[in-house]
Amino acid sequence: MKSSPDTPYWLLLLFLGGALLIPPDIVVAQGWHRDFPTVGTFSSPRAADLTGDGILDIVLGSGREEFIACDTAVFALDGNTGDLLWRIDASDQIFGSAVFHDINSDSIPDVFIGGRSAELIAIDGASGEIIWRFTTVHNLKNPSKEGWYNFYNPQFIPDEDGDNLPDLLISNGGDVLVEPYDPVRPPGYLVLISSSTGRVLSRAEMPDGKETYMSPVLFSKNDELQVVYGTGGETIGGSLWTCTLNEVRAGDLSGSTRLEISESKGFIGPPVLADINQDGQTDIIANAVEGKLVAFDGDSFEKLYETFLPNTESYSCPAVGLFTEDNVPDFFLSYAQGVWPRLDWSIQKMVDGKNGNVLFTDSLGFYQNTSPLALDLDGDGRDEVLLSVNFQEIDVIYRKFFRNMIVTVDFKTNEVEKLTEIFDGNNISSTPWVGDLDLDGMLDIIYCHGTNSRQTYTFDGLRVHRIETKFPVPSKISWGAYQGNRFDGIF
Repeated sequence: MKSSPDTPYWLLLLFLGGALLIPPDIVVAQGWHRDFPTVGTFSSPRAADLTGDGILDIVLGSGREEFIACDTAVFALDGNTGDLLWRIDASDQIFGSAVFHDINSDSIPDVFIGGRSAELIAIDGASGEIIWRFTTVHNLKNPSKEGWYNFYNPQFIPDEDGDNLPDLLISNGGDVLVEPYDPVRPPGYLVLISSSTGRVLSRAEMPDGKETYMSPVLFSKNDELQVVYGTGGETIGGSLWTCTLNEVRAGDLSGSTRLEISESKGFIGPPVLADINQDGQTDIIANAVEGKLVAFDGDSFEKLYETFLPNTESYSCPAVGLFTEDNVPDFFLSYAQGVWPRLDWSIQKMVDGKNGNVLFTDSLGFYQNTSPLALDLDGDGRDEVLLSVNFQEIDVIYRKFFRNMIVTVDFKTNEVEKLTEIFDGNNISSTPWVGDLDLDGMLDIIYCHGTNSRQTYTFDGLRVHRIETKFPVPSKISWGAYQGNRFDGIF
């Protein structure tokens, strides 16, 4: 891509590994965007019909810098117009992504979402009124001194407290005040919480006494629910584990099975679940922070393979899709090159789900920990990847300007196509959502990014887009949101 005298920047630092950029003539000009000038987000958009009009609406967490309260920490937007439906406050960043279930019997999904400083909130989806707030329910004045830290993304489990409503499995951990290389850290926990009241039903400490930053996922094995969870962090070793839900219920994880251990770094990005050996049992696939993909048989828990990417780190989920000509789910990875906190350029790999072999490599954009998505955009029977990309422009006096956009990757041609226009600012960790908001048969994309074009890690401007495309909605979207179509990590 060349500069010209008519463009304001003479050097475009966008390295695409030789792939071709196509002008975005496949994107319709209509749609909407909404700006929030005083906040940023690490949350990923989730969609549910909150108004009862048959059109999906958008819920997003947001906030300011750590430990700073915010009056727009969770908000909902009308999917048709982008108008603000409601917003609520929180004492700290709400970096989690919402899950939905109607718990007040008004036929509108209610919202559950978590974040820093023990913020976990149940919200009436229709009105935006708070049903319960964890810190209020438990009278937490200083959560970290009482052993409560960050809440990650919850999963629904069968009714635990006899009110005929599904309850919540969630992880809690991560003391941000501990120095990065200090091994003395408070342990993380798996917690069962009543969805109707916010009361703790069970709390189980990590079996290795380590912290946790991973959102747990659930799968069924021999008619029993299994939990996959992880320990460790950016600079502290940890493990990938599995246990039964009954063990969490009993408050004792000492009988957990350790799938993988990492001596120097942990497991942060949530695992994904897909049957890759075609035996009818869900298998476990996860990214390790140290820069490798690991896959385990969901029945025996034996390792099927690992794919190591030297000199990289990962804080995201793989995208699961059908990228090759067989029917075995494959994986697309986007890792950061370097060592935390010096993470600069990104590298991407497409991995054959059968054996872990790398079939495609590129290096698209600066570091971000959004997760890729997968769907068949061109109707050829094979999925393409949709990915947020950050890059820099440098002007004639060497000032840096940050930009971002969405690209797609076609594995039949190995071409990268520019899907959207270029937006000012940076997207650090908000994975897009794709689907059909208004049931018109055409694909919609919800995409978020910061608006500060001079700095990357900022909370001083957020833009949410609804992008309407000319793509017909595929009969099945393989991986359409962060943690998959149902937000549960299952393909």
